[in-house]
Amino acid sequence: MKISELPLADPVPLLSRRKLLQRCGMGFGMVGLAGMLGQDRLLAATVGDTPPHSRPRAKRVIHIFLNGGLSQVDSFDPKPVLTKNDGKPLPYRHPFTPFMTGHAMASPFRFRPCGECGTEVSELFPHIGGVVDDVCLVRSMTTASPIHESALMLINCGSLSQLTPSMGSWLSYGLGSENENLPAFVVLCPGRGRVPVKGADNWRSAFLPPTHQGMLVDTAYRRVERLIENVRSQRSGPQQQRRQLDLVQQLNRQHAVQRGPDEALEGRIASYELAYRMQMAASGAFDVDREPAHIHALYGDSDHGRQMLIARRLAERGVRFVQVWHGPFQPWDSHNDIFPKIRRLAPECDRPIAALLLDLKQRGLLDETLVIVSGEFGRTPTVQMNEDGSSSKGRDHNSYGFSALLAGGGIRKGMVHGATDDFGYKAVQDPMDVHDLHATVLHQLGLDHQKLIYRHAGRDFRLTDVHGRVIHEILA
Repeated sequence: MKISELPLADPVPLLSRRKLLQRCGMGFGMVGLAGMLGQDRLLAATVGDTPPHSRPRAKRVIHIFLNGGLSQVDSFDPKPVLTKNDGKPLPYRHPFTPFMTGHAMASPFRFRPCGECGTEVSELFPHIGGVVDDVCLVRSMTTASPIHESALMLINCGSLSQLTPSMGSWLSYGLGSENENLPAFVVLCPGRGRVPVKGADNWRSAFLPPTHQGMLVDTAYRRVERLIENVRSQRSGPQQQRRQLDLVQQLNRQHAVQRGPDEALEGRIASYELAYRMQMAASGAFDVDREPAHIHALYGDSDHGRQMLIARRLAERGVRFVQVWHGPFQPWDSHNDIFPKIRRLAPECDRPIAALLLDLKQRGLLDETLVIVSGEFGRTPTVQMNEDGSSSKGRDHNSYGFSALLAGGGIRKGMVHGATDDFGYKAVQDPMDVHDLHATVLHQLGLDHQKLIYRHAGRDFRLTDVHGRVIHEILA
């Protein structure tokens, strides 16, 4: 039923809608947050009530995003030939990169076989190495852009330049949420008020109804009141807030009738109701202090440990898509002095990622939760050069070959898919581009990437546009 079809209350002639919103002070103050909240199955346009296209192997996705670009040759793609040729020119012409690069630069980090599968993992990631038997390591990822902004849009929204919805928004639209009191799409980032490059464009709903937009939560804060601004009122209790909201929604329905059909307005009105319900549910979902001591010991007491634990709590409460960012701006961007930088960054996420996989597995959630670990691209195996021709001791962006980790959700365990060349520059065996990743993710959730469409501006849009294929080789 549309907002405009709901019964009207008696008019309230002496108080305008604008003044009421200014005076109510309802505690959840959702004017700023309203457009970013998740979905309301009754009020948002969604195909979630229809059966999936095929039998789903996963119910939800957790995307751990190492924004800025993780170096594959220093993490999950060992290259003995690169080590042997350290400081020498490559035997082929350098592919295009944004900056000038020079000779081969070997990784100083040792790799060792891990788990029963024997997959080689860098010493930077010992905890992930300990759970590698549950992981499918894709060493042949490719993307169409070596520029942060466009590469972010491609991996998150499926398009380099068009204003299209993000993957989480597509899943919210296609499947809805399993929890009517929480958004279907939540974004976690320990930013302390700062956001990644491109900001909310990374989790936008674009032309989909706005209730499918991702909701950003700043996980740098521990208390629920700081995690979600104005989640609790200091002026009124739940019953008074409920009465205030009922009055505001009556006025909103009158306003909707006067304006006529308007998806954006209906989505905004729906978000008020979700905001109220979320007040009641947020404490349980985001308050990690309710976890026992042994769980805190597993994840570690850090921003990343805390946000991985929140991701698990959201997943078990039915949130459809959780995206976990390493941090604001682009922390993994390593143009200068790469080795001390990634030596610091890797331990920040290594233990929490492994803890998340172990925790999901022990709770019986890993089989139905697809976990992805990736950046927007990789790094060059060659050293980046400064303008004066000296070495920056860093690596430039590399869109031709990088690594991603997939686990759970019907993905094969303990396997390596694809390969880059001997130097780790280009994918040469079983390349898998971003559209293929999107098609495979949708397939595991029971959605055909060619059938999940939304008509806008006279054409049918989909997450994979006119590209993409399901990579069946990595499916269990």
